[in-house]
Amino acid sequence: MDGISDVAVGVKRGSDELSMYNNSNSGMSSNSDGAPNGGDSKKLRVEEAPPSRVIHIRKLPNEASETEVIALGLPFGKVTNILTLKGKNQAFLEMGTEEAAVTMVNYYSKVTPLIRNIQVFIQYSNHKELKTDAANQRTQAVLQAVSAAQSPGSEVQEVLAAVSSPVLRIIIDNMFYPVTLDVLQQIFSKFGTVMKIITFTKNNQFQALLQFSDPVSAQQAKLALDGQNIYNSCCTLRIDFSKLVNLNVKYNNDKSRDYTRPELPAGDGQPSFDPTVAVAFSKDSSSLLGKIPGALNPLSAAAAAAAAAGRVALAGQTGSSGVLLVSNLNEEMVTPQSLFTLFGVYGDVQRVKILYNKKDSALIQMSESNQAQLAMSHLNGQKMYGKIIRVTLSKHQTVALPRDGLDDQGLTKDFANSPLHRFKKPGSKNFQNIFPPSATLHLSNIPQDVTEDDLRLLFSNTGGTVKAFKFFQDRKMALIQMSTVEEAIQALIDLHNYNMGGNQHLRVSFSKSTI
Repeated sequence: MDGISDVAVGVKRGSDELSMYNNSNSGMSSNSDGAPNGGDSKKLRVEEAPPSRVIHIRKLPNEASETEVIALGLPFGKVTNILTLKGKNQAFLEMGTEEAAVTMVNYYSKVTPLIRNIQVFIQYSNHKELKTDAANQRTQAVLQAVSAAQSPGSEVQEVLAAVSSPVLRIIIDNMFYPVTLDVLQQIFSKFGTVMKIITFTKNNQFQALLQFSDPVSAQQAKLALDGQNIYNSCCTLRIDFSKLVNLNVKYNNDKSRDYTRPELPAGDGQPSFDPTVAVAFSKDSSSLLGKIPGALNPLSAAAAAAAAAGRVALAGQTGSSGVLLVSNLNEEMVTPQSLFTLFGVYGDVQRVKILYNKKDSALIQMSESNQAQLAMSHLNGQKMYGKIIRVTLSKHQTVALPRDGLDDQGLTKDFANSPLHRFKKPGSKNFQNIFPPSATLHLSNIPQDVTEDDLRLLFSNTGGTVKAFKFFQDRKMALIQMSTVEEAIQALIDLHNYNMGGNQHLRVSFSKSTI
């Protein structure tokens, strides 16, 4: 939709201001409900004034918002002004062109216009334009938000449904750091009263439904936050309107919260909400947890997020650990190098130690506690070398190296100076391409002379079946799809950093795409 900086918007409520519209030429009845003589025949009323780009709307429900009035006109073209007469349950809507207004009136002569399931009445006004003060910033914001919410070609009912819903559907892309209920509440409450939040994972993506107290707040939050990053270069918010208008929250815990009903139970062994964790956020003045736009310091933010989830203490306090305990490993196959490669998808692995007396378990030290949290959330329950691995946070603060001169059979390895760390560079593109394990892998740094057949053969040699393949335009990157997630994990372990000749090493990561 084209820019709307030229829009003038106002809401007048004084009785002397209303009187200017309350004359015999205005096309507005002086009755408080605007009912025409001889009953409510909207077709009769439509014919009373010649076509005009200003539309007169009567018999609005008491609680109708400007958003819902604007939504009546949006499917037909640009809305350039609105004047609401709260005391009379009436409004004037100015369309960008007379043609748009004619289309709108013709449509509603055949389809009953509804706001909040109550019929409203639509006709042309005798006014050719609306002259209002443009000082009401809130109404301007509403008009801007509602206009931005409309996608071209949307059906009328879709637009009406969207702009009258106080519930947003939020998807977090590139979720490098944990995002909790409290992080979402902190960010979205800048736009209005957040009443309820439900979080869940769907299609391998973290999602949330968030209910405001009114649709206007939802509009403004979507307009301001859609596409923003919560943390530096990652955790990108993708926001749509939900078809739901009310959320049913049964439990107050780390997955769902009804802020209007603090007495709700926590549910099946879920941690209940501890208000003290909110203090963790109040010290952060940057980014979405303070101001928009920008980015939080990822270290403090991620630590606060993890603390809010009740899993680890704040960074700098005892209890925050970047060490993971991985168990149920295939001890015949696993090596420190294979664990370094797989866990290195989600953070920079510093040290790996396979336990001498329990070789199906290993300790993995990440460079930060939030990376450990991320690796745990993505890799716990995945299959590695045919076994479902378990990943939990360890009580250890570091992984100790063997004493000098002591041979531990290569079970401990220090990767602190590895050139293969993906996240050393701040703002690296790798931060934006972190996805759960998937059957489709993203390949990069492919030499120009390497063919699709070469890559298919290379990947099928890892023991899996290649289902599909697709080069990107420049042929330096490609997608390759294995038949299962386990096969893709195996291929990534075997082939990430594989020397393709000429000292060009293949880069492999999980993709969110399918072929």
